[in-house]
Amino acid sequence: MNSRSESELAFLSIEQAARLLRRREISPVDLVEAALARIEQASSKLNVFLTVLADWARGQAKKAESEIRRGRARGPLHGIPVSLKDNFATRGIRTTAGSKILAGWIPDADSDAAKSLAQAGAILLGKTNMHEFAYGITGENPHYGPSRNPWAPDRISGGSSGGSAVAVATGMGFGSFGTDTGGSIRVPSALCSLVGLKPTFGLVSTAGVVPLGASFDHVGPIARSVTDACILLEALDGKYPRGEKRPDYRKLRAGRPRRFRAGVPKQLYFDRVDHEVRELVEGAVKRFESLGARVEEVSLPRLEHGVEQATNLIVAEASAYHESQGYFPARAAEYGDDVRGHLEYGHKVLAVDYLRGLSARREIVEDFEAAFERVDVILAPTSPIPAPPVGESQVRIAGQRETATRAELLRFTRPSNLSGMPALSIPCGFTRAGLPVGLQLMGPRWGEARLLSIALAYEEATEWHKRHPHVT
Repeated sequence: MNSRSESELAFLSIEQAARLLRRREISPVDLVEAALARIEQASSKLNVFLTVLADWARGQAKKAESEIRRGRARGPLHGIPVSLKDNFATRGIRTTAGSKILAGWIPDADSDAAKSLAQAGAILLGKTNMHEFAYGITGENPHYGPSRNPWAPDRISGGSSGGSAVAVATGMGFGSFGTDTGGSIRVPSALCSLVGLKPTFGLVSTAGVVPLGASFDHVGPIARSVTDACILLEALDGKYPRGEKRPDYRKLRAGRPRRFRAGVPKQLYFDRVDHEVRELVEGAVKRFESLGARVEEVSLPRLEHGVEQATNLIVAEASAYHESQGYFPARAAEYGDDVRGHLEYGHKVLAVDYLRGLSARREIVEDFEAAFERVDVILAPTSPIPAPPVGESQVRIAGQRETATRAELLRFTRPSNLSGMPALSIPCGFTRAGLPVGLQLMGPRWGEARLLSIALAYEEATEWHKRHPHVT
């Protein structure tokens, strides 16, 4: 008989919940009801879900309960309630991509990620709010409203996977999947005090996901712990090259290296950073030293200039997709101002600019590969600023001149989309105003297992991941 409160159930880790389900101390019905209670309490206030599947989830919970009782448990996600960002196609369930254009789209097939979740026995609670067509980093949506930060509702959640992050942070489910083209998993995870992983490019299928930039898009998990992120990643069944180590949540702790090399970038990542963010990230680097890291400075000399040039690749790919679907410019009036402006800019990218972008991208990859010959992981801030207020288009960092909020939020995450190498954001503290700060860990291609093990070492040495926002 379950004697735990709704709040206790809602904030169990996936690992804990799976263990209790196996012991039959709780049921999937308990978990679904706890998550739905949280959704009813705060989803509208924080603008988290675009579609809630309460009846569906309850039915799936009863089915999962019966299967588990009959000894047919499928794994750690069986009976666990989760959500999906609303650009993942879901058969028979509205999928808007946060847009007016797709407001009535009911897909006739699931995305590969949705199929994988169903096969793992996870229970879909609903589809989460997002930046329109995933083309933004703030989570502010002109059609459905902004998803709001649970630690300070007057501030942004980050985007474009903002609704997914808020859902996980507030106990409206135990995990979520988002997409990351320039930082859209890691930034909301950092701003909401969560773990968010952008895997190696190509590891996880993006089939059935409404694309932004096909050669930059990644699918990955958002979770409340490193182990949970690993469990969610495993469910996506990515294919590793022969000889590369697959992540296994049961082996993360044993795989933690006693000694490892950590790099701190000389360029870009510590330029123009909020002083409290810098302080917390530098404190996290020191904590890694106490955990066995040998920290050294690494050089990425072509990064900052190269990222600016390579941005032309993303905007051109996005504009080409929207044109190919007949959305833009034919239905330009149905887009929000910011996304329409990005698409207009993408149509102006010249062939010579695109080729320069390709060259810059190759140079960025080379710089990261050279750095990873010297170190196992690179440590840096996920975002140079904590969550800014909703609607703030300009931000002043450390007393310097005002710059565009969007550009600042993307500055430290976009390089890993260009390199295609895995990157992970984990909580590393809070500002004096109570706003979360994220630490970004970057690793070499196919290095998810080691990256997660190193992140777990830090998580177990700190308490940040155990804090939850109080939402009334």
